[in-house]
Amino acid sequence: MVLAVTIMSLIDIAIPPFYKRFFDALLTRETTKQNLQPILVILVTILALHGASWLLNTLSDFAFNRLMARGMADLQNRAFSYLIGHSYQFFSNQFSGSLVRRINKIAQSYQSIFEIFLDIFWPLTISVVGILFVLFGRNRWIGLIILAWTLAILAFNYFYARWKYTFDIERSRKDSEVTGVLSDAIANQNNIQLFTGNTHENKRVKEITDELVKLRIFGWSLGVTSNAVQQACMILVEFVATYVAVKLWQKNVLTIGDFALLQGYILMLFGKLRSFRKSIRSLYEAFADAQEMVDIMNTPHEIQNIRGAKPLVVKKAAIEFKEVGFSYHQTRTVLKHFDLKIKPKEKVAFVGSSGAGKSTIVKLLFRFYDIDRGKILIDDQNISKVTQDSLHNQIALVPQEPILFHRTLMENIRYGRRDATDDEVIEAAKKAHCHEFISSLPLGYETFVGERGIKLSGGERQRVAIARAILKNAPILVLDEATSSLDSESEALIQDALHELMKDKTAIAIAHRLSTIMEMDRIIVMDEGRVVDTGTHESLLKKKDNIYKTLWEIQAGGFLP
Repeated sequence: MVLAVTIMSLIDIAIPPFYKRFFDALLTRETTKQNLQPILVILVTILALHGASWLLNTLSDFAFNRLMARGMADLQNRAFSYLIGHSYQFFSNQFSGSLVRRINKIAQSYQSIFEIFLDIFWPLTISVVGILFVLFGRNRWIGLIILAWTLAILAFNYFYARWKYTFDIERSRKDSEVTGVLSDAIANQNNIQLFTGNTHENKRVKEITDELVKLRIFGWSLGVTSNAVQQACMILVEFVATYVAVKLWQKNVLTIGDFALLQGYILMLFGKLRSFRKSIRSLYEAFADAQEMVDIMNTPHEIQNIRGAKPLVVKKAAIEFKEVGFSYHQTRTVLKHFDLKIKPKEKVAFVGSSGAGKSTIVKLLFRFYDIDRGKILIDDQNISKVTQDSLHNQIALVPQEPILFHRTLMENIRYGRRDATDDEVIEAAKKAHCHEFISSLPLGYETFVGERGIKLSGGERQRVAIARAILKNAPILVLDEATSSLDSESEALIQDALHELMKDKTAIAIAHRLSTIMEMDRIIVMDEGRVVDTGTHESLLKKKDNIYKTLWEIQAGGFLP
């Protein structure tokens, strides 16, 4: 492509001298109305040059299309691959819509930058050098005028674009912010309706889009001012260059054909410099659009495998927390000197008030966060020294609020073990008691569930998540309020599935609904990041004045005085 563009640029430079010869030939005695051969030869030569340029341009465009499509896809894949490796905390602080926007913007920026280089910068470089070479050959004064003007225009645009870059960055960030606000509002459409928030959300969106409008108008106004100044300079330079050429023609230094040559080159440079003026701004805008994604790709992953990390090998599935300390923020300590041993295949439940640290323990076990001190061991292997993929492969999670892919039910359940057969998926669905409702759907297992599983009820989503965990069949199981979205009938159906699921596994359950954990081997009562009591359901109820007994009485007695 670069070679083709180079040859095309040289052809563009070569054509005006032929027009000079054409006009000079019209004024010579060799050319008469009866003898047009001299000018016909010139016209055919010009036609051949245009034809060669057309062919090269066509071939270059085909090559450009292939390269651009592959390059944009590759860059999107690289951006997504790196982005998805960031931590749980990173995504907790980001709008998903903004992140998608950034991935798309960096690919579009690549396209813009490459087009600007290939179509504008490189041809301009060759054209300026070639045109100046020809003009200096004809007359140094004409060459000097064009050289000085060209350098002034290039320098002005470069420094102007550098100065404007800060505003482009701000505009790009505001654009991503608008995308995030829109995405957040659309994702909460049901809440907006329930709380009659249409007017509030419209006002909120209008306020932030108005901020973007101001930034756009400011940036575009700067561009209009710059264009006006440069356009005036172009008019002045054309007048000066033509005036000097007339004076030189008076002295028989230049011919009439030289006017055609000069005008052709001036118009060519005007067009290319006008494109350069626009493209240098577009170039920095493209850099600004890409900057946000580049920053993310330059940000090291918060949770990383250590060098030489080995796969986690689980034979017994014993878990131990040793002197674990963890803080979400420097001012909010969640766990301090936390110690706990969970025996192989033991079924343990964590209970306690909100903020006691129950969910934090699960997140640390998955290594969604790195602990501040201490160790977390699985079969005496420090989870900070094993690969993250192998750690996650050994633990199955049934979350409190399952989020499904906008894919079929078959694909969502199979995500637990992606090489599972259809029969194995259906068997897992039967054990989770979701085969019944799936079979009643017109498309059955090929039914798409909608974004985040919105087409399913909360209980149906949770049963799909349980089926996914059954299919994964990991030696360690974590149930985070696994039956919280189920009605009493569904909960009764699912308990059998959970008992089957927990067989021969080390199981950890977090539950506010205490009736779901009565049969666990051990109940661990937490308060303010500490273990304050342990025991079975019966033994804890026999104790006087303990947190578990208080929670049980509240749930068993309801709100009656």
